[in-house]
Parts: sequence; structure tokens; C-alpha cells
Amino acid sequence: MIIGGEEKPKFAFLLPNLMTAISLFLGVLSILASVRGEYEKAAFYIFLSLIFDGLDGRIARLTGTCSKFGLEFDSLADLVAFGVAPAMLVYFAAGQYFGKLGVLVAGFFVVLGAVRLARFNVQSECIEPNVFIGLPIPSAAVFVASWTVALQSYGALEACKLELLAASFFASILMVSNIRYSSFKKIKFSKSALMRIFVFVLIVLAVMYLYTLETVTALITVFVASGIIRAAYNLTTFKLKRGQK
Repeated sequence: MIIGGEEKPKFAFLLPNLMTAISLFLGVLSILASVRGEYEKAAFYIFLSLIFDGLDGRIARLTGTCSKFGLEFDSLADLVAFGVAPAMLVYFAAGQYFGKLGVLVAGFFVVLGAVRLARFNVQSECIEPNVFIGLPIPSAAVFVASWTVALQSYGALEACKLELLAASFFASILMVSNIRYSSFKKIKFSKSALMRIFVFVLIVLAVMYLYTLETVTALITVFVASGIIRAAYNLTTFKLKRGQK
């Protein structure tokens, strides 16, 4: 196949879809681990799936092999890896002890995750390139998975099962909300700011090396809260400006 005047190697079209397939397979492994009660392993597979999910799009753009098939395949893989897998993790870790309520929360996460993905595919050409409308489903999955493992690691899962369900339901609502979250894709920094960011990233990585789970949980929680804080700030500013007219 010839793209941009140059013939692309056939394997170049396979690479992005291979990354997507691996991400999907890891999602299945996560589900199976949750069924067996291996919650830490289930969360690890979700985190690993996130890495391959990020690679597929970047490889497709670098090799100029973006396609409609790739977009649809990626969405289906995301629904399993970041929709069904975290929902099953929360259900088996906490939801199964609350009967129909647990089933409802898990089902909501999957259904609203699917709505989030469908809306993103429809709006991908018209939304602002530097923001996501609604909490991205991979972020929601990491939020739920990290808190599940954190509560288990600190022996608080037994006492906080209902709170974990509430957090999962809240993340589901955020996915289909109109709250904006930064994508960090097109933010431009000055040279002086880049040096400060470099030092900050080094510090974060050092802390993550010492306290991996705690750092990941804190970072994803801050990201989830950032959209809510931003929305509240914009709403308050809008009301104040209206009141001054």
C-alpha cells in the first residue's frame, strides 16, 4: 500500500493493531484474575493494558497507518480492558457482598463506559484537541483499580466496600459528564518551564519507585478531582460575572 508517495511495509499496519490486541488480551487476563480473587494481579493487568493502549495510537501516527478499523478495534479493546475488567474487579472485591446493588454498579460502569467511548468516537473531530469531554475511560479504570488495591493493601477493603462501590459509580457518572479534563497533548511550555517540569517528573518518579501504589493512586485521584475543581471554578466565575452585569 502506498501512503504519502511511499510504500509502507505491510507489517507497519499490523503493529498498531497488535498493540491493541495485546491490550485486549490483558483485559481478559484481568477479568480472570478478578474471578479468582487475585485483585492485585487484576489491577496490574489493567495498568499494563494502559501502556499498550497508549502505544497503539502513537505507533499508528508515527507510521502513518491510522485507519477506521484501528479506531473501532481500539474502542472495543478499551471497553473490555477499561470497562469490563475494572467493573469485574470492583464487583468481586466489593460488589458481590451487596447483592443487586453490586451488580448494578458494575453494570453501570460498563454501560456508561461504552457510552463514553461511543461519544468520543462521534465527537473526536469537533472537540477541543487539548481536552477530553468527560473522564476518559482508561483514567476511570486506573482510578477504580488503584483504590481497590490500595484499600486491600492497607487492610481497609473489608471496611470500605460500600465506599469503593460509591467511587466506582461516581467515576461512571464522570465518564458521561460534560466536565473537561486536560489531555496534555498540545500544551506548550517555555524552555524555563520545561526544566522545572523535568525536575518535578524526576521527583515524582523517585517517589513512585519508593511508593508505587500510593503515588499512582494519589496522581489519578488528583487528575479525577482536577476536572471537578475546574468545572466548579468556571461555574463560580460565570455566576460572578453574570451577577456583576
